[in-house]
Amino acid sequence: MIHGIGTDICDIRRIRASFERHGERFAQKILSEAELAVWRRRSARWPERGVRYLATRFSAKEAFSKAVGLGMRLPMHWRLCEIANRPSGEPMIVLHGGLKEWFEAQGLAAHISVTDESEYAASFCVVEKLPR
Repeated sequence: MIHGIGTDICDIRRIRASFERHGERFAQKILSEAELAVWRRRSARWPERGVRYLATRFSAKEAFSKAVGLGMRLPMHWRLCEIANRPSGEPMIVLHGGLKEWFEAQGLAAHISVTDESEYAASFCVVEKLPR
């Protein structure tokens, strides 16, 4: 049974401007430790890939927060929601701390899709209630 859906579109230029204003502190606010490691590797090779990575993660976390019905309030927190990739490349959500505990207690599962184009990153998330 579907618990909720969420979608988000993010202007990559806005993310770039925030990053230019705040530097790595901006990335540290949005990304988990594992995501930060990926972001640093991508940014070192090609800075634009780093900006796009940051934008897709921002968008995916916004979509997830809408799908679970919390918005950006506790237990939802940027760094507790990680967007990782399966070996196939498929994006997946990995939760941490209090958000993970809350999510599991609700009996939920999440599915996420992310994409980016020249100026925008977009995400779509479906959260389902698992049968008990």
